[in-house]
Amino acid sequence: MSGYLFEREEHKELRRQAQRFAAAEIAPHAHEWEEACEFPRALYPRMAEAGLLGVGYSEEYGGAGGDISHALVAAEEMVLAGKSVGTVVGLGSHGIAIPPIIRLGSEDQKARFVRPVLEGRLISALAITEPGGGSDVARLRTKAERDGDHYVVNGSKTFITSGCRADFVTTAVRTGGERHGGISMLVIERGTPGFTVSRKLEKTGWWASDTAELSFQDCRVPVGNLIGDEGSGFLTIMMNFVTERLSLASQCVAIGELAYRESVAYSTQREAFGRTLGGFQVLRHKLADMATRIAAARALTGECVIRFLDGEESPSMAAMAKNTATDMCSWVCDQAVQIHGGYGYMREYVVERLYRDARLYPIGGGTREIMNEIISKVEGY
Repeated sequence: MSGYLFEREEHKELRRQAQRFAAAEIAPHAHEWEEACEFPRALYPRMAEAGLLGVGYSEEYGGAGGDISHALVAAEEMVLAGKSVGTVVGLGSHGIAIPPIIRLGSEDQKARFVRPVLEGRLISALAITEPGGGSDVARLRTKAERDGDHYVVNGSKTFITSGCRADFVTTAVRTGGERHGGISMLVIERGTPGFTVSRKLEKTGWWASDTAELSFQDCRVPVGNLIGDEGSGFLTIMMNFVTERLSLASQCVAIGELAYRESVAYSTQREAFGRTLGGFQVLRHKLADMATRIAAARALTGECVIRFLDGEESPSMAAMAKNTATDMCSWVCDQAVQIHGGYGYMREYVVERLYRDARLYPIGGGTREIMNEIISKVEGY
């Protein structure tokens, strides 16, 4: 199948760079790391040295330059060439953890937290979701009460990507009253007394990426770790959601493309009733439908990114792209398993892993139902 999310010359070179890195550093170990449910921490600095960890971030803060289109292209190719979604997701957890600091943080915070992350020296995570809250961000209960030069934090977070190994967590807390206006963002560093990883969560997919439940008990955090002003947290979270959802849509396009490529390769090799699977019309039509749905999801996601770069931060279009891409990804991965037959059900085959990975996307970053609510409000019905 031809076509990528972006194909300008600068993107092509970046794609080649990411392909070389992922093929050498991730693909040979993909199955091993997925089964072990983690990948080596040393992969972060190696990715930084390859000029990939900081793609999409300003060189002023240790990044490699470029914009969101470059970051998505790098992640897309790493999925395609590395064949481990969990590893790529884990390496990219800073994509939702450091933007609030870049947008609203002080120069001291950017020097302490952003630069070390983009250089591969620190690992970051974003902590918003709580055990009783789910997609309803305005209901969060983790409290941060001012006590002199510190905030005393009490509460818990769950489903936190890279939460087990993160050196700091960009955390949504309640510093004021109920609902939206009382939410703020704090950087809480590993080693702070009272901050613990309650448990490492076992998931259906994304095995190589650690996911944690976090606990804060009388956790004293310096006031200097407050990102922006008190009460600005909800707006910060909403600003994060558009780029996060475009990133998730792009990941779905990459996963669908990889499942499709694996299926095409298998259909040309596997024989049944005296001919390859590709010799059967029903199989060829299945592949054609897969290619068509991938192309449609890629086109909508690409349009949303282009509009975003032109200054149109449309939550509704990002929601449309996410739903379209996640629907495609789930369906394509299901078809890929069916094409592989019994082998598609075996963990040693890539499509089995992709089938499990795909199930997260209609949930993570806002459920499919929440996306439809966003769309319906903007459309006025």
